[in-house]
Amino acid sequence: MSDEDERPVPDLTEVQREFGGMNLSVPDHAFWETQPVGQLKPELNKAGEEGPIDDPIAVADVKQEPYKLPDAFEWSSCDLTNDTTKQEVFDLLAANYVEDDDEIFRFKYSPEFIKWATQPPGYHQDWHLGVRVKGTEKLVAFITGVPAKVMVKGKAIDLAEINFLCIHKKLRAKRLAPMLIREITRRVNLRGIWQAAYTAGVVLPRPISTGRYWHRSLNFKKLVEINFTTLHARSTMARSIKLFKLENKTRTPGLREMRDEDVPGVTVILNKYLRKFAVAPVFTEAEVRHHLSPRDGVVYSFVVEDEGKPGAVTDFVSFYSLPSTVIKNTMGHDTLRAAYSYYNVPGKTPLLDLMGDALILAKQRDFDVFNALDLMENEPEAILSALKFGIGDGNLQYYLYNWRLNEELPSSEIGLVLT
Repeated sequence: MSDEDERPVPDLTEVQREFGGMNLSVPDHAFWETQPVGQLKPELNKAGEEGPIDDPIAVADVKQEPYKLPDAFEWSSCDLTNDTTKQEVFDLLAANYVEDDDEIFRFKYSPEFIKWATQPPGYHQDWHLGVRVKGTEKLVAFITGVPAKVMVKGKAIDLAEINFLCIHKKLRAKRLAPMLIREITRRVNLRGIWQAAYTAGVVLPRPISTGRYWHRSLNFKKLVEINFTTLHARSTMARSIKLFKLENKTRTPGLREMRDEDVPGVTVILNKYLRKFAVAPVFTEAEVRHHLSPRDGVVYSFVVEDEGKPGAVTDFVSFYSLPSTVIKNTMGHDTLRAAYSYYNVPGKTPLLDLMGDALILAKQRDFDVFNALDLMENEPEAILSALKFGIGDGNLQYYLYNWRLNEELPSSEIGLVLT
């Protein structure tokens, strides 16, 4: 590491400790130790072949009535096509969702992002689950599930992707989180779905894989001013800005913004590429159109068009926008504009070149930092370090519900990106 390497410090993940082969005491997880998941305590693990931990039951045998909440609260299926409800969810997340340990940053999902993330083709409104206070109707807790098809070591699984678990800060002693998880599980089971995928910044029973966050400075001066990163003691602001300076134009011939007519070609090359990995989604054209078609302020997608075959797509690169509120700052900044690497498909173009162009494209759109997990072929040395990413503090654990894997997977075997 040179004197001029500037490494961002805080991560927007609530990491308690790293999970791995270290001899650490394992905390009790009373709720998760009752669930069909891999366990941290070996004596609690159910031995068996890779696949479902619990056998499916008849949908008719699933509990038909919602689980009981404390008397002050009631369940609410949130209609996110309704602007008022969408704003309620935005307000809850903006004030209470994931923030870093030092309380400097908090994720700020826009209403447009929430709509994009929660309403893919075939979504179910009853999987957008809220808890309201009786009488006032105030939304105080939320969780979502969306349907997806994921290949796990060659087996196609219909599952729910679980996200946005959020409890109002004043109610976190009420044990609402296990209630939300039980109820969303019941609603998913009522549609004949028995598996789920989810991520967390904390270690629960039991991760199938762990990814590490990496960060690439795009607006170094601002990142220092908001305490996202620090200036190296033996460097200067001018030297650091020069270190992270990017070219004004992309290098890859034929690189352009994705258009609707590209959807079939992108679907083909994306699905083919994702089959390299042990855990990765299977996308329909409708899902590619929803998840990957450019939406300003939400998702940015680009293709490389074969110059010898007009209309033919050879490569694909994308990132999504997830800003954070700057909670404590005296320099006049209230928002950290962060781009997150999404799905990338190197074909004729090396991944290093595609990712390098993605940085330029993000800088052109006034992002402050570009974040990436070391998933798929985002190799720490060959790709991330080569592009001047710095390793972050935080890990992201991947989990499968009711699906047994006998060994933890390296992050390079994970092809699933949950927003």
